[in-house]
Amino acid sequence: MLGPVILAASRSDKMRRFVSAAPGTKQVVDRFIAGESVDEVVPVVEDAADKGLEVTLDVVGEDITTPAQAEAARDAYLELIERLKALGLGTRAEMSVKLSMFGQALENGHELALANVRPVVEAAAAIGTTVTLDAEDHTTLDSMFAIHEELRKDFPQTGCVIQSYLFRTEDDARRLAEAGSRVRIVKGAYKEPASVAYQDKAEIDKAYVRITKILMEGEGYPMIGSHDPRLIAIAQELGRQAGRKLDEYEFQMLYGIRSDEHIRLAAEGHRMRVYTAYGTDWYGYFMRRLAEKPANLLFFGRSILTKG
Repeated sequence: MLGPVILAASRSDKMRRFVSAAPGTKQVVDRFIAGESVDEVVPVVEDAADKGLEVTLDVVGEDITTPAQAEAARDAYLELIERLKALGLGTRAEMSVKLSMFGQALENGHELALANVRPVVEAAAAIGTTVTLDAEDHTTLDSMFAIHEELRKDFPQTGCVIQSYLFRTEDDARRLAEAGSRVRIVKGAYKEPASVAYQDKAEIDKAYVRITKILMEGEGYPMIGSHDPRLIAIAQELGRQAGRKLDEYEFQMLYGIRSDEHIRLAAEGHRMRVYTAYGTDWYGYFMRRLAEKPANLLFFGRSILTKG
């Protein structure tokens, strides 16, 4: 399977240099990354709003090695929030953050990440929006969930992400599916061992359906992160069975993938949110997009061959 190989390459400095230098890279990166700066991403947010879509914005970058870099990540989100406020776009855009960017893996990382992410959550709330904590590899999740619980004491709208390929996730979903919670369900995009995660796609999909059912039958707000037409249709049916109105859950898809489907779901009355990444440190995010779907890798390969 190519997925695990690509995920391993996402941590390789040698592969980072190779991919960055490849002639066709920019064309493909531009498909998944909305820009390198706030100035470049703001028009994307405005265009989405004009189409009846909402967005969640991710400032890409995960390999933080110093507290100063973690503070810079915090400041990048604060800058974004100020721009959204000035343009009156706060209610159309929320933020997605990876706690690794806020120093989670450094010494005293749990406390450092909490201290850095709190002002971002507070600033988001002040402009009428919120923050969702992205899930990373399984070793980080206990810390992420603890930070999520702490933030929700003051900012109950703070969301989190769960991943269907992990064995633990059904229990996490039951715990999180409470009134006021916001939970995004995704399949998962990190290389995980067989001791903690399903390795077979069919098993991951079955778990996704079970977890979606738990969320739909719970009292929280489910956010269905998938591009799979079959899983989207199942989620719609589970929503109907649970008696949910169309505005009582939402779909989320990645910027640059199945854009026509974004419009279709919004036209049907669903809340449709586009996960929109931007920034200069795009490599890790980009490689996970390639690993998730073979078609993305083929597209990249063709681009290199035609541009070389």
